[in-house]
Amino acid sequence: MKKLLFSTIILFCFLLSPISSISQTTDKSNPKLVIGIVVDQMRYDYLTRFYNKYGEGGFKRLMNEGFNCKNNHFNYVPTYTGPGHASVYTGTTPKYHGIISNNWYDKVSKASVYCAQDDAVESIGTTSRAGKMSPNRMQTTTFADENRLFTQKKGKTIGIAIKDRGAILPAGHTANAAYWFHGKDEGQWITSTYYMEDLPKWVKDFNKSKTVKSYLKTWNTLYDIKTYVESGDDLNDFEGGFKGKETATFPYDLKALKDENGGYDILKTTPFGNSLTADFALAAIEGEDLGQDEITDVLTVSFSCTDYVGHNFGVNSKEVEDTYLRLDKDLERLLKVLDKKVGSGEYTVFLTADHGAVDVPAYLKSLNVPAGYIDNSDMKTKFTEFMTKTYGTSDLVENVSNNQVFLNRKKIKALGLDLSSVQQTIVNELITYNDIDKAYTAQAMISTSFPDGIEHMIQNGFNQKRSGDVIVVYNPAYISYSHTGSTHGSGFNYDTHVPLLFYGKGVKQGSTVTRTVIPDIAPTMSALLNISFPSGATGSPLEFVIKK
Repeated sequence: MKKLLFSTIILFCFLLSPISSISQTTDKSNPKLVIGIVVDQMRYDYLTRFYNKYGEGGFKRLMNEGFNCKNNHFNYVPTYTGPGHASVYTGTTPKYHGIISNNWYDKVSKASVYCAQDDAVESIGTTSRAGKMSPNRMQTTTFADENRLFTQKKGKTIGIAIKDRGAILPAGHTANAAYWFHGKDEGQWITSTYYMEDLPKWVKDFNKSKTVKSYLKTWNTLYDIKTYVESGDDLNDFEGGFKGKETATFPYDLKALKDENGGYDILKTTPFGNSLTADFALAAIEGEDLGQDEITDVLTVSFSCTDYVGHNFGVNSKEVEDTYLRLDKDLERLLKVLDKKVGSGEYTVFLTADHGAVDVPAYLKSLNVPAGYIDNSDMKTKFTEFMTKTYGTSDLVENVSNNQVFLNRKKIKALGLDLSSVQQTIVNELITYNDIDKAYTAQAMISTSFPDGIEHMIQNGFNQKRSGDVIVVYNPAYISYSHTGSTHGSGFNYDTHVPLLFYGKGVKQGSTVTRTVIPDIAPTMSALLNISFPSGATGSPLEFVIKK
């Protein structure tokens, strides 16, 4: 009898007392809002190099309270903005989503096309052609698309970036809206008729406000420049700077420099463009009531100005350091509003980049590190002479761009030549050029499976209908670019190794040095939301990130 009574009491206590704790630890509800953040041109080492100067509420909060994938890489080339944003959100590579570059030679129209270009739509918010954009060239869905489909379009998707491609491609095909910044003499956030016929009131109100003009001020370092010991000298030979200012040194009077540097476009090459992006994202959260019900919304935000600053001033510049210290403040501001507006623990964030960047080759050379610049003129002359001597004409080549050679297939057929043989002959020639490290034919990309190495990365970036006939790889740290500032595009670690931070609802706390790749992000978010993977996803969910 005593045993029976004891068992009854234990059962009664089990049924009553643990209910609240069980509900807390097994909460399977989705986050109210997912915020995907892409920091354009952010190398992984910017997290660690500037770590001691970051505050506690921005990058450090995401790193220390969330999950840090320390060995995250792009697994394809080219590492450019358009393909990068598409790959983050589709969970696959250019081989499948079709965004093979920012611009590429279209083999059908025989002209260069832009990754977000759409002449079938009209600009909204500007009379210029800057709004004639859509995701029409992207061939697969994003996880944001899948969330829209899963929720019967009840979950909203809004894309925001200074760059049009940084707003459009992440938001996907079914987005409620994507907004990007048109500078010049307008300084307006715009969109296209792909999404709507008129800007909503909150966007019009933002454009009418004095927010944009308020950033035309002096850009000086956030802290004493003498403390910026994590970067090189302010005055050096490796930076571009602004027209109208003799040296690329602090401070920069943006209002005075505005007219000689593209009007409001000057903000793109300063950290204030990122602050403007954060301002607009916060206005979108409020104006669109994002994260205000139990149906998950998606907000994609790309901070584009880090890329413009990097291109202008270079990886090792004090301008880059100051830009990241200020971005850290903007991230903290964003997270605080999310805590208040959506609720702490009710949203999920991931942060990554669309590519990294190389140190300025001229700077590397000054330190005896192998690096240099491609002499395109000399290479073109040499290659044209070879084609004329070998085939009696140089007309077999239609276009050379994005490290690819596009051949005139009709001409090759008319001359009775074998396409594969011509491709291989060109490879055999180009591989003899000093600054070219490797060269491959399209036939090799189609017929051979490469499990690893640069060949595997090229294959992941190779789209059979859109890519060229021959692909070349330059020597490490050799670029086709000006002798000041940094650029990107290669398959080397300086371009592929980027941050990947997860934070918030459904995310474990921790870190890993296990290798992860960019296409893993979208499947991970799909798994967290319990929705279908994007249509072309080739990545895998990162189980160690998600709470079970």
